[in-house]
Amino acid sequence: MLFTAIPLAAIGGVFALWLRDIPFSVSAGVGFVVLFGVAVLDDLVLISRFNSLKEEGIIDIEERILKAVKERIRPILLTDATDILGFLPMAYSVTAGAEVQHPLATVVIGGLISGTLLTLIVLPVIYAFVENRSNNKKNLISLQRPNTNVLFILIVCGGLLVSYLALPLQ
Repeated sequence: MLFTAIPLAAIGGVFALWLRDIPFSVSAGVGFVVLFGVAVLDDLVLISRFNSLKEEGIIDIEERILKAVKERIRPILLTDATDILGFLPMAYSVTAGAEVQHPLATVVIGGLISGTLLTLIVLPVIYAFVENRSNNKKNLISLQRPNTNVLFILIVCGGLLVSYLALPLQ
């Protein structure tokens, strides 16, 4: 579940490049590396709180999700807001070397906006889905392992499709 942030953030990064009409470059690739690191850390903060609440004895999945999101929304939003505000001068600079800074900053800003919003919405849904499946597995005596890889593959393919469609044809 941690790596669901990558396609969600990539959607925003590619869309931001498309909006600003900036071609993909090496510095944009570096921006994606930075973006993926921050996005995965956001997911880690939220999932670790889900798991700690589970260990504390909160059995109801909805209660666990609501409490964890309520407690972790401020750290996630503040971290991403400081990153976005820190990259804004790079995105709009006009000094020497700005052509290298623009793609990197654009990718990070666009990706963090979409990644943050989608992480706070999509990740709890995926967590509830996975937890319900694991609880059903415990209730039913079965040798078949639930396949959560299908959901991950669908998210990655959807992100790649949106990224492909958003790229300008040259």
